[in-house]
Amino acid sequence: MEQYEPESLSAPQLAAMRRSLTHGRGALTRRSLLRASGTGALALGGLGALSACGIPPAARQEGAAASDDHSEEEKQINFSNWTEYMDVSEDEKSRPTLDAFTKRTGIKVKYTEDINDNVEFFGKIKPQLAAGQDTGRDLVIVTDWLAARIIRLGWAQKLDQANLPHAFANLSAQFRTPDWDPGRAYSYPWTGIPTVIAYNEKATGGRKVDSITQLLDDPRLKGKVSFLSEMRDSVGMTLLDMGKDPGSFTDADYDAAIGRMQKGVDRKQIRRFTGNDYTADLSKGDIAACVAWAGDIIQLQADNPAIKFSIPSAGYITSSDNMLVPAKARHKTNAEKLMDHYYEPPVAARLAAYINYVCPVDGVAGELAKIDESMASNTLILPDKAMAAKSRAFRSLSSEEETAYEEKFAQLIGA
Repeated sequence: MEQYEPESLSAPQLAAMRRSLTHGRGALTRRSLLRASGTGALALGGLGALSACGIPPAARQEGAAASDDHSEEEKQINFSNWTEYMDVSEDEKSRPTLDAFTKRTGIKVKYTEDINDNVEFFGKIKPQLAAGQDTGRDLVIVTDWLAARIIRLGWAQKLDQANLPHAFANLSAQFRTPDWDPGRAYSYPWTGIPTVIAYNEKATGGRKVDSITQLLDDPRLKGKVSFLSEMRDSVGMTLLDMGKDPGSFTDADYDAAIGRMQKGVDRKQIRRFTGNDYTADLSKGDIAACVAWAGDIIQLQADNPAIKFSIPSAGYITSSDNMLVPAKARHKTNAEKLMDHYYEPPVAARLAAYINYVCPVDGVAGELAKIDESMASNTLILPDKAMAAKSRAFRSLSSEEETAYEEKFAQLIGA
């Protein structure tokens, strides 16, 4: 069997991750903005762990070998998740959807909010995974690029679809076939994270902004446009506007997208590339229109009715956070049952009502309307068919591609 030496990250990859942790998606809080993140020594420690090469080699394989499953005799699950990514009761003393699972199945869930950011968390579990040891976790939730890496390295267990009847039946079409896990053999999404166009209606003089072309070429927006400092979001949206598929683009396509944004920088059409800090400028009107994360917009609209969003006719980028069962997990069957629990529409609706992200479960509209009718009609939580059809994912990158692409993007944004 081919032996695998752990991947070390190039300087451009590490720089991109530091950007994400300090003011990109990694720096945002779950409820008030978008992504919780560790900072300071914790975050830097995670980066160091990711890039270290002192971990014993592991075998590359199609999937983790099935470990001894103790689910039958041990009615428990160890579940690691992000902070504020699970519904809680009004008195904040219980987690209703987890409690309902335990009451129905008898399986107790040890729920731990110990994922502060993808980089730091991977640094935490990587030594055990590489050494073929149990991480002490039966279920984890990580963002798509990290899920792809864990699956590629053979550190995720292949799921038994017989234990996932609701998930198999109710998974929304737009999330069914990521290139890093075709057919969802190893993962199921927890939530979707759309990248859209946002604008301040007062700052645009009442005009709608609904394309990257407008952001880059409309002279009335000059100096009041921002793009995101996350490469996949900004480049992906630009590729779509150019008629290219972010799921199958070439090096030449990527360079053309960078060149197009560079013209916007040179003409001072683009004010700056931002992380989560665009939200304050958008609310004030200093930024009139921008590439934005949908989770932010739901929050901003609650306080400022002038904040609008649009879905370009060319399409939009969606990433996802995903449930995985790590290699050597002791309670795989129990974890699969919990995954399936969150694909039952009443449960999925309760979760979506609390966290306000795109729900990947079909058939929840009626259940969500019982909780909050406005949420049930919000396409940033429940995309309609027209919106879902425009969703596109940024394709998986090789380590060499990611290094080259991040270096070019860093030059563009002046990072």
